[in-house]
Amino acid sequence: MLSVQSASEIVLENAVDFGLESVPIAEAVGRILAEPLLADRDFPPFDRVTMDGISIDYQSFAKGQREFSIAGMQVAGAPQLALEDAKHCLEVMTGAMLPKSADTVIRYEDLEISNGIAKLVEEAVISGQNIHKQASDRKQGEVIVPANRLLSPAEIGVAATVGKATLYVKKLPRVVIISTGDEIVEVQENPFPHQIRSSNAYTIQAFLSKWKIPAARLHLQDNRDATIEGLRKALSDFDVILLSGGVSEGKLDYVPEALATLGVQKLFHKVQQRPGKPFWFGKTSDEKIVFALPGNPVSAFICTLRYFEPWLQKSLGLTVSKMKFAVLNEAVDFKPNLTYFLQVRLEANEFGHLLAIPLEGGGSGDLANLTEADGFLELPAGKDVYEKGSVYAVWMYR
Repeated sequence: MLSVQSASEIVLENAVDFGLESVPIAEAVGRILAEPLLADRDFPPFDRVTMDGISIDYQSFAKGQREFSIAGMQVAGAPQLALEDAKHCLEVMTGAMLPKSADTVIRYEDLEISNGIAKLVEEAVISGQNIHKQASDRKQGEVIVPANRLLSPAEIGVAATVGKATLYVKKLPRVVIISTGDEIVEVQENPFPHQIRSSNAYTIQAFLSKWKIPAARLHLQDNRDATIEGLRKALSDFDVILLSGGVSEGKLDYVPEALATLGVQKLFHKVQQRPGKPFWFGKTSDEKIVFALPGNPVSAFICTLRYFEPWLQKSLGLTVSKMKFAVLNEAVDFKPNLTYFLQVRLEANEFGHLLAIPLEGGGSGDLANLTEADGFLELPAGKDVYEKGSVYAVWMYR
């Protein structure tokens, strides 16, 4: 049985590049940029006024001049004017080009204006103040946003600024989520006492939606031939299969046998952890990837969070998220020699430390308890008692 660390390494070693595609800028947020965004001109492209006021030649101020005749107005979006006489000034608006021959902007708040004359009421004037200098942010041709960046609204704004109406992004895998089991019925159905509504498929589908992956859903009954045929079609139509259930050692757990029959290479089966011990991972010769997750809701959830999401990040060219850490807020006893993914609520204390507060639940089938938690604290195997105040990796889903 593999350790969590070994299982994680094998999963990441089998990341897959799914190629590139172009998308309109309006549809690109949440996707992974596959090209650098370069400044198509200087940023800003001109000396930009940052305050409403007047623009002057600082030398006139330095020589003692404190009153300036207003010779015109430079507004944002208008061609550049010129300050023809150093004893005059031009009114300027925020965002406007700095007029030629002017080098300093004085705010309206520091002036009295009457009869076309601007009089200074504030002596603290610094040469070059209130001006955003041309190319001070980026020079033409410089990289503003590197490739392999998750596109947030900030990056979309930059893309628009440099004129990228379409963007090259990492292509998303075609994913199907397959639930198994005769006990599963659809959400809209009224289950009999021996049945449960499908939840894992919708939980995982919701998880994938934040990555803009429109995953399909499929259900397989506990039947060997039906399982083989269902998986055969899924392997033909999709790049990634996320299975839920049928991977343990019960007489009706046909998934491992069916995958072997179809030539899917098993890279591991069973991980030294709780919950999620029966997790199965493999691939085909043409790089179709199979994550066969345990059927219990919490087990399926933690395996998706702990293994699938880092695999997806690496497949899309992202740096795999560094683990965050939290301080265990109370001692926890756990005897089995397994890595324990403890459900925790997270709070920051007055020192800025992230505290992990354990939440008791009903085990790997207690889906409702996930609504009270913020993540899982990863308690490594090999200890019986995890002391209050000790620090461990935390996997957050909020």
